[in-house]
Amino acid sequence: MLLLATGSEVAPCIDAYEQLKAEGIKARVVSMPSWEIFEYHCREHPSIASTCCRRRSRPECPVEQASTLGWAKYVGTTGHTIGMETFGASAPLKELQRKFGFTPEAIVAAAKAQVAQAR
Repeated sequence: MLLLATGSEVAPCIDAYEQLKAEGIKARVVSMPSWEIFEYHCREHPSIASTCCRRRSRPECPVEQASTLGWAKYVGTTGHTIGMETFGASAPLKELQRKFGFTPEAIVAAAKAQVAQAR
């Protein structure tokens, strides 16, 4: 399981990683603050290419508190993106994070679903 995150999403992904690890589920967190830099490293550095999602068949779960637009390129056929699909919600940040699944628990649940689907 590969958890992809940008900016503020990295911390809950790391917490989710720790929970997955404790349950014996292999996972990695990749901080992806720039798609362009990520793509460059995949092309130009063979030792990093194995991290490039497009070339792998293992489940991926990007977490993006903004739009999910563009993430399909990285999740492949079995991946699941946690991100905003609607507009207009207004509330304190923590409440919105819980509502839209930007919590370690929601990330763990999505990751487990992807691992089960890939089996």
